[in-house]
Amino acid sequence: MAHEHPRWIVLKFGGTSVSTAANWKTIAGVLRARLAQGYRPLVVHSALSGITQALDTLASQAITREHAKTLADIEALHRSLAADLGLDGAAAAALDTDVAELRELVEGVALVTELTPRTRARLLAFGERMATRLGAAYLGGAGVATTWLDARELLTSVDRGNGSEPGSYLSAECDPSAEPALAARLAQVEGVPVTQGFTARNAAGETVVLGRGGSDTAAAYFAGKLSAEHLEIWTDVPGMFTADPRVVPSARLLRQLDYREAQEIATTGSKVLHPRCIPALRDRGIPIRVHSTGMLHVEGTLIRRGAAEGPAQLKAISCKKSIVLVSMETVGMWQEVGFLAKAFAVIGRCGLSVDLVSTSETNVTVSLDTEANLLEARTLDRVEEELGRICRVTLIHNCAAVSLVGRRIRGLLHKLGPALQVFEQQRIHLLSQAASDLNLTVVVDEDQADRLVRLLHAQLVAQAGAPDVFGPSWEELQPDKAERPPRAVPWWERKRDALLAALGSDDAAYVYDLATIDERLAALRSFASVDRVLYSMKANPNPEILQRVRAAGAAFECVSPGEIQRVMEIFPGIAPTEILFTPNFAPRSEYRAALELGVHTTLDSIYPLRSWPQLFRGAEVFLRIDPGVGRGHHDKVRTAGQQAKFGVPLFELEDAAKIAALEGVRVVGLHAHSGSGILSPEHWAHLGQTLAEASRLFPEVGVLDVGGGLGVPEKPGQDPLDLGAVAAGLTQLKAANPGKSIWLEPGRFVVAESGVILARVTQIKGKGAVRYVGVATGMNALIRPALYGSYHEIVNLTRLGDEPTERANIVGPICETGDTLGFDRLLPPTAEGDVLLIANTGAYGFAMASRYNLREPPPQRYL
Repeated sequence: MAHEHPRWIVLKFGGTSVSTAANWKTIAGVLRARLAQGYRPLVVHSALSGITQALDTLASQAITREHAKTLADIEALHRSLAADLGLDGAAAAALDTDVAELRELVEGVALVTELTPRTRARLLAFGERMATRLGAAYLGGAGVATTWLDARELLTSVDRGNGSEPGSYLSAECDPSAEPALAARLAQVEGVPVTQGFTARNAAGETVVLGRGGSDTAAAYFAGKLSAEHLEIWTDVPGMFTADPRVVPSARLLRQLDYREAQEIATTGSKVLHPRCIPALRDRGIPIRVHSTGMLHVEGTLIRRGAAEGPAQLKAISCKKSIVLVSMETVGMWQEVGFLAKAFAVIGRCGLSVDLVSTSETNVTVSLDTEANLLEARTLDRVEEELGRICRVTLIHNCAAVSLVGRRIRGLLHKLGPALQVFEQQRIHLLSQAASDLNLTVVVDEDQADRLVRLLHAQLVAQAGAPDVFGPSWEELQPDKAERPPRAVPWWERKRDALLAALGSDDAAYVYDLATIDERLAALRSFASVDRVLYSMKANPNPEILQRVRAAGAAFECVSPGEIQRVMEIFPGIAPTEILFTPNFAPRSEYRAALELGVHTTLDSIYPLRSWPQLFRGAEVFLRIDPGVGRGHHDKVRTAGQQAKFGVPLFELEDAAKIAALEGVRVVGLHAHSGSGILSPEHWAHLGQTLAEASRLFPEVGVLDVGGGLGVPEKPGQDPLDLGAVAAGLTQLKAANPGKSIWLEPGRFVVAESGVILARVTQIKGKGAVRYVGVATGMNALIRPALYGSYHEIVNLTRLGDEPTERANIVGPICETGDTLGFDRLLPPTAEGDVLLIANTGAYGFAMASRYNLREPPPQRYL
């Protein structure tokens, strides 16, 4: 019989934590430990990693009857986990039932070709349902007695009376107040109750879901209703950090936070826990502990009442992307009674909530967070239309909110002043200082957000004291080398001695490993469906590298007459048709010269066709298409979408086709390039299909050029691009478009990892808590960190293998504040004369080098 007054705790396990058999062994161990401590656990957990997104995709695909593969993938993932967990019998039968019900629901959507919010909620709820039934079955077999309970019988949503119909089903809310009847019911359950996160029912008994972060929120609701001693959030990171570790590897663990601080960090961009889960427990004083199933040895973050006592203190630099701003402007609002009420009433009727607000005499600008709102295009259109009746409305997309979060921020303004200079060259859309005195937020263009976060963190947080608050960094928390999973050893580690010999007595040098270039080219040659590989030589026009590229059978993509000239000088017998010229906003003389040479020539806009038709009459040309969405590791290298200058937008293609036909211009190829550093393997096949659909307007098109942008890992531990998946997608594209040639334009992929910069340490100094390591070259050799905040791994090659114990900013000799090659890097004790290695500089290193300060770029060497 259960204890009369159980010491309830609630443990929530996220999608990553419940997706592998190894993690389930960890979960079983955690539960045994809690039971041994005298607690009565309730387990709430998420769907398997990626399943909620897959179900959302499935819902949309069902309307067009394109759902079969996604449904099969969802089923296969669950059956694979069941097999790994050793489950059969009743667990397998339960999974059969769930899959059959899911299939029946999807087939129903396909039959009526309609998807209501009610049906979407039912469909999305299957992820948690299938996962928790597998989890409960495994725990029972692992010696932890469990009972699976349907969350829809335990949680009932409340009607706030001010939401939209989609929101009531897809972003429902519940009351976290203590519920003795529920506590008494669960106390009678045998073993550990296991139930779904994300899921509840409404007063009519219909399935609803709790929106993004709904499993965190559900766990908080249960903790509140049971008056639990604490809530544990188990995720893939061991707590909340001073910044996103994926952007700032030196981000430090926050050992303890007050509820308000934690909610502010979560609200302003942290993904560790959802902000809606905190208010449910704050007023009750129920602590929240954040842990990681992959780092049991790490203490995690404790969120509790009273942790914010003490002087003003900055805790984190947060960033929230995909912000939409609504700017409302009219002179009529000056001293008008009720204007804000009218405007906010419109936003409320559209089912949206406002995050940030900035006002002046003639303008009010508010932000809408895509994670808190269902920002469908039609909803934004409605907002714009209704607000347009009372003011002039402008929607500003692709924004990011960068927030400085801590306690008593106003008391820190005098210290923040110098650091805020990082915003000097930025477009500031909105500035907000929270009335709670917990944050200062600046809304900027999204493409600058990561760079600003790195700069601000390095200046304001990285060296903070207060060890009771600030723990070790993300880098320091990584397992010791002996415990780390095997990794691919970079070439520069294997060839350390050869690199040091290549540097000789010089202070700095670029060094290229030609074998790495050969490997990348060989990988591309294995793409059977690609008819032509063109090296994008702007990445690195080094003659030795061009020779390797040509020897591998590749052609060349050039963006200037100078690049064409270099190719023809090095390869005097090359056929002009093995050169593709893709200029951008070039004068007509460049097009004329390219056509006279006979190279393939690309038109980047409709202007040359419309304004200089006689130049292209009778010629064969390519058109560069803007697919409408840019991709890549940084917005400065995303080359599609409204914010990029490249390509003919899709809505102008019909006009381009008419002009080409009228003037006798033969469009024989379509080309698109969405950006650089793309790691999504399906990208090129999707892009190619966009080109294939556009080719219907141009009957002579025989080439679909899907561009380049194949990404390379930016940081240690980042997964490389799945080339097999890229090749498979292009094979499908080729099969779907018989008679079309597929071209690919890699640049950075071919050369980036082959190149490093070696630079001797010149000086070391400290300024307070900040330490600087100076090297013999700087932004004149590598402009990318200063230009758009790119990250390059930096190691001490002289002391390779020594334990890194010291943090420093790596700076060069250029007379510019921006001459920083890496912020807050973890290095072994470093001395003058040591050689530092800066990785992934084979692309856009020497190619973008300058002689600024009349300092020559380093020489280029080869291995």
